[in-house]
Amino acid sequence: MSSRGLTKGLLLAGVVLVGAWAFAQGPAREQALTRSAQDPQIQWGPCPPFMPAGCGLAALHGDPAKANADVFLKVPAHAAIPEHWHTSAERIVLIAGEMSVHYNGQAQVVLKPGMYAYGPAKLPHSASCTSSAACVLFIAFESAVDAVPVAAPAK
Repeated sequence: MSSRGLTKGLLLAGVVLVGAWAFAQGPAREQALTRSAQDPQIQWGPCPPFMPAGCGLAALHGDPAKANADVFLKVPAHAAIPEHWHTSAERIVLIAGEMSVHYNGQAQVVLKPGMYAYGPAKLPHSASCTSSAACVLFIAFESAVDAVPVAAPAK
C-alpha cells in the first residue's frame, strides 16, 4: 500500500472513530420524571381569566409556550368551565374527581378517574367538575397551550 493510500485509510478511520464517539454521546438526554397531582414540587399557576376562580394550571413537561407540552389542570369542585377551544388538539386523562364534558356536535360524556378523552383542535367545548372534590386532568397539547373563550351571542 502506498503512503498516500495509508494516509487516506488512517484519515478515514479517524473520521469513523470520531463519528462513532459523537453518536455514542448522542444529544443531551432528558431525565425521566414522574409526578402526581399532590407533588409538592409542582408549581400551580393561574388559568386564563375566563376560567372559574380557583382554577390552576401546572406545567409537567415541556414549555407551554411551545409544542408538545404536558400540563395538569385543576378545577374546583362544582365549577363550570365556559365554552372555549384550543389551537391544538388535546389528549386528556382525568386524574381525580368527576367531570362532565361536552364537545359541540357530540353527546355530553362524564369522565371518571382514569378515563381518556381526545379533543380535536379548534372544536369548542365546555365542562364542569361535578364532584364534591376538585377535578384534576392531565392534558397533552400538540402545539402551544392556549384556551380561547367562545364569545356569548350578542343580545
